Amino acid sequence: MPAQVAASAESAAAQVLVSVLVPVLNESSNIREAVAAMLAQQVDGQIELLLADGGSDDGTRELLEEMARNDPRIGVLQNPAGRTPSGLNVALRHARGEYVARMDAHAFYPTNYLRSGIERLRVGDTDWVSGPQVIAGDGRIQRAFALALESWLGRGGSGRWATGGAREDACPEWELDTGVFTGVWRRETVLRMGGWDERWWRNQDSEMAARFLEDGSRLICLADMAARYVPRNSLRGLIRQYEGYGFYRVATARRHPASLRRSALLMPLLVCCAGCALLAPGPVRRPARAGVAIYLTTILGAGVAAARKRPMSVAATVPPVLAAMHVGMGVGFLRGMARFGVPWAALAAITGMGRFQRVLAPARADPVYAPSLDAS
Repeated sequence: MPAQVAASAESAAAQVLVSVLVPVLNESSNIREAVAAMLAQQVDGQIELLLADGGSDDGTRELLEEMARNDPRIGVLQNPAGRTPSGLNVALRHARGEYVARMDAHAFYPTNYLRSGIERLRVGDTDWVSGPQVIAGDGRIQRAFALALESWLGRGGSGRWATGGAREDACPEWELDTGVFTGVWRRETVLRMGGWDERWWRNQDSEMAARFLEDGSRLICLADMAARYVPRNSLRGLIRQYEGYGFYRVATARRHPASLRRSALLMPLLVCCAGCALLAPGPVRRPARAGVAIYLTTILGAGVAAARKRPMSVAATVPPVLAAMHVGMGVGFLRGMARFGVPWAALAAITGMGRFQRVLAPARADPVYAPSLDAS
C-alpha cells in the first residue's frame, strides 16, 4: 500500500504542467479573490498554486490553509525571511511543474495568461514571456497614476505598461529590457539562472531580467497577457514605492551596467536641482530655480492634457502623482549610490564614454544569493 501511495504521488507530480509562485504577506482583504482568479486559468494541463507566506498577522495564513484543505491544487509554504524574493525561491524550490509563473496577490491576470505564455515559450527564441501591466483601481490617486503612465513623463522608456495606445492594438508582441512585470518561464531555466537574488528586496525581477539578457535571451511581452495591477492609493505610498525602485536600480546598474537607461538619471538630477534651488549660493541657485520652474510647468502641462480625457478632479492629481514618482525615484537613486556606490560603468555607457565601461565594470559579478532556494 505505501508503494501504491508513493507511485500515486509521483504520478501526480509528473502531471503538473505549471507551478504558480505567489509570495504573500497580509493580503486577507483580497486573497480569496486573487486565488480564485489564479485557479481560473485556462491551461491544457494541471496547475499547482504555491503560496509562500512571509509571516502574515492579519489572518492571511489561516485563509490560505482553509483554501488548501478544500483544493489540492493549492500549497501553502512558509517564507521565514519574509521578503518577496525569498518567497519566490521557497515556492520555486517546491515547484513540480515543467513551467513556472510568478503571480502577485495584488494583481489580476487574464484567464489565458499561463496558456499564452507557455505557447510562446514553446515557439522558441525566448526564455521569458510576460504581459503588459494595466493600472486598475477606483481611487483618485490610482486613476491619476494610470493617466500619468500614458505619457513619457510617467512611463519613461519602459515598455511594460499598457496604456491603450496604438502599439497594443497593432503589435501582438514586443521586446522588453529589464522593465518587466512577472512572467512565465521553464522551471529548469529559472533554476539554471539561479532564481531570484534575495538581496533585491525590490526590483528583483529587473535584476533577474538583466541576467537573462546577458545570457542572450529575449524578453517577450504579449499584448493578450495584460494583467491588472492595483497600485497604492496615496502619494506617500507612491513615493515610498518609487524610492525603493530607485534604491535598487543603483544596485542593479552596478552589477549589470547595460541595464541602466538614460532616463533614469533625470530623477536624481531633478532632486539635486531642487536642493540647489533652495540651498546653493546665488550663482547656482538661480539656474537651478529656472530648471525647477521648467519641470513644474511640464508636469502642469501633463495635467492640462489629462483634463481632456478625465474629470478635472483626477486630471488635477496627475502633476502631484508625477512629482511623487519622480522625487521618490530620485531620492531612492541618490540613497542607492550612497549605499552601494556610484555605478560608474553604467554611467560611462549611457553618457557616450562606453570605451571606459570595461575598465570601470566590476572585476566579476557576485554570485546570485538565493539561500531560500538552496535550503534543504
